[in-house]
Amino acid sequence: QVQLVESGGGLVQTGDFLRLSCAAAGRSVANYNLGWFRQAPGKEREFVAYVRWDIDRAYYANSVKGRFTISRDNAKNTCYLQMNSLKPEDSAVYYCVAGDVFTTNADGYHYWGQGTQVTVSS
Repeated sequence: QVQLVESGGGLVQTGDFLRLSCAAAGRSVANYNLGWFRQAPGKEREFVAYVRWDIDRAYYANSVKGRFTISRDNAKNTCYLQMNSLKPEDSAVYYCVAGDVFTTNADGYHYWGQGTQVTVSS
């Protein structure tokens, strides 16, 4: 079993940056794909980014490409999401995920964190 705990969310202004962290416990996530999804009030949950476990390659939603960077530190069993040039439309609860399927589909991820709130004011 894997427990994921997100941190780093908060209230920022347009153009600011935040760095989310996701600490995994229970077992190593070195052999899992790690990713982030987000959900804003009244909206569908949406894919943000994921990084593969087997090669150094990451995938991003078009809405965040060029602004967000996902990374992982297997030694620390942790995943990060660096979010730059934040916009009000980035406001959402951000969820960390882990799974063994190469996918941007939420159904492909077995493990989910509780989420951390990101709010970007205009």
